Amino acid sequence: MSVDIETYSSIDLLKSGVYRYTEAPDFDILLIGYSVDGGPVQVIDCTALHDNYEEEKKMLEFRKHLYDPDCIKKAFNANFERTCLAKWTGREMPPEQWRCTMIKCLTMGLPGSLADAGKALGLPEDKLKDPQGKALIQYFSKPCKPTRVNGQRTRNLPEHDPDKWKLYIEYNRQDVVTEMEIDSKLSMYKTTETEQELWNLDQTMNDRGVRIAVDMVDKIVEYDEVRKEELQQEAQELTGLSNPNSLAQLKTWLNDQGMPMTSVTKDTISAALSLQYIPDNVRRMLEIRTALGKTSTAKYSTMLGAVCDDHRLRGILQFYGANRSGRWAGRLVQTHNLARNSLEDLDLARELAVEGDFDTMQTLFGETAFVFSELVRTAFIPSEGCRFVVSDFSAIEARVISWIADEEWRLEAFRAGKDIYCETASQMYKVPVVKHGENGELRQKGKVAELACGYQGGVGAMKRMDREGSIPEEELQAVVDSWRNANPKVVKLWRLCEIAVRTAIEEHRTVRLQHGLEFSYINHNLFIKLPGGRKLCYWDTKLKMDPRDGREHIVYMGVNQETKQWGETETYGGKLVENIVQATARDCLAVAMTRVSNLGYKIVMHVHDEMIVDVPVEDTNALDVINACMAEPIDWAPGLPLKGDGYETTFYKKD
Repeated sequence: MSVDIETYSSIDLLKSGVYRYTEAPDFDILLIGYSVDGGPVQVIDCTALHDNYEEEKKMLEFRKHLYDPDCIKKAFNANFERTCLAKWTGREMPPEQWRCTMIKCLTMGLPGSLADAGKALGLPEDKLKDPQGKALIQYFSKPCKPTRVNGQRTRNLPEHDPDKWKLYIEYNRQDVVTEMEIDSKLSMYKTTETEQELWNLDQTMNDRGVRIAVDMVDKIVEYDEVRKEELQQEAQELTGLSNPNSLAQLKTWLNDQGMPMTSVTKDTISAALSLQYIPDNVRRMLEIRTALGKTSTAKYSTMLGAVCDDHRLRGILQFYGANRSGRWAGRLVQTHNLARNSLEDLDLARELAVEGDFDTMQTLFGETAFVFSELVRTAFIPSEGCRFVVSDFSAIEARVISWIADEEWRLEAFRAGKDIYCETASQMYKVPVVKHGENGELRQKGKVAELACGYQGGVGAMKRMDREGSIPEEELQAVVDSWRNANPKVVKLWRLCEIAVRTAIEEHRTVRLQHGLEFSYINHNLFIKLPGGRKLCYWDTKLKMDPRDGREHIVYMGVNQETKQWGETETYGGKLVENIVQATARDCLAVAMTRVSNLGYKIVMHVHDEMIVDVPVEDTNALDVINACMAEPIDWAPGLPLKGDGYETTFYKKD
């Protein structure tokens, strides 16, 4: 059964997520569009169910299939339908009974919105999503502003505009048509059982959610507003400006103080503050500007807007959110870009936040905005009677690229438990390198090179990784060359992957490389089969001549990460290797999470290559068991040395 629903709630869906959205007292399902076994699309008008035989008859049929465990339910972004219908019916909606067409699109490298996916697939006009839907959703599915004209009402009902309501019913019907057409177009590309089970696990984790220290977050948000007002006032008194937030006014003032700055950004302010001689008033103003520009405190407000009544935050993980590798992406609070913990006494800083003693916090740790930034992680806390066990893969990408490339010296270093940055520097400079010991100063060069060069990065990548400028610019190219000379098999892997893709496209045949890597070209789409059996898809791939350099480049259709628009994207050997390595690392995490979950442990979230598990305090062996799950060899990756690093904590942090 294909399903699509239209809903109402006074809570903002985009800001708060679907779980909080359904907790609004006025949450309701307005329309249900469905089709059984590809038959005609039926639409149930839920606002007209009372004493309406036709609507009740359709509802009976819908519920029969909805509650039938043998009936597979399909929806575009099935998490929304599952969550809303579970709340509305008061019955669980097991993810095992659902299939998500949006996830299917994402696995194929297509856009994750229904409208854009339909266009990317070239659906005919009568199968595309109805573009007037946004206006109808705004009218019927969200609160309206009370005015004299509308009789001061705060919600539009069908009787307020029957013609629009008819259009809304047809809009709902058309959504089901579009979803079914997309599903049909992609039906030849089968979802593996492993990936479906992983999505089921993902849905269970999102349904479970993670507990938030709401009282602490409340105090931080309340104080932060007060502190921002104080800083704004101080800035006005310090500068005499009517609006110190105005860049134009601030630049003029800085110029008048003998401190001209062409741009006022995080980096330029940091550079200015590092100068030895700078007027006190200018220094203080730049400090205030930095504190006011700290956006990480906004995450606390997001938490309060999205947290459910039971103080749990749900729906913060998006399955296959990273389009190319299939990694998860963060939603709502964006846990994937949290500030690192560098405070010497994080426990004390957090304790002061819990008590609301921000004056002492400022005395001990400095400006609260920076302290709050580091405390975001600590707002995630275990369930009652539990502690967190946090375990992550140690240097997983470096291990995976070493294994896929068969770079044996690197694999030996990992198996022996050695520091990869020291070993890299040692290989590059042909001398022993010991952290804080013999030739220890070379470790930094090894580290920057290791982080920058693995995916064919050059001097530009080195500069991005070495923000502190620890390596003189004139040495950067030499460091790149040294790293490549030390890692000839990785360099060869870039070349092999690019040749494999070009051969697959030109000769329409499957090209096989080491560790089960396969490159094939089917229906104009490039597929890369990973060691674990999952396939990456590059939609509508071709070789295209670039008149600027007279070479044929590999291009495919994808969502541009910067513009978020669908269009041509170019790739090359190093980028292909990056996708393969990150995707394989993701599959390693998937195996480990499945193992941990199968042992009965409750994973509440995961960030990059790290999982956070709710563990009862009486379970004293959990850390060893979970780390062992991370380190256990994987059937499809013989010889890949894995290691799990973990710790136990009463609140989430970066250990």
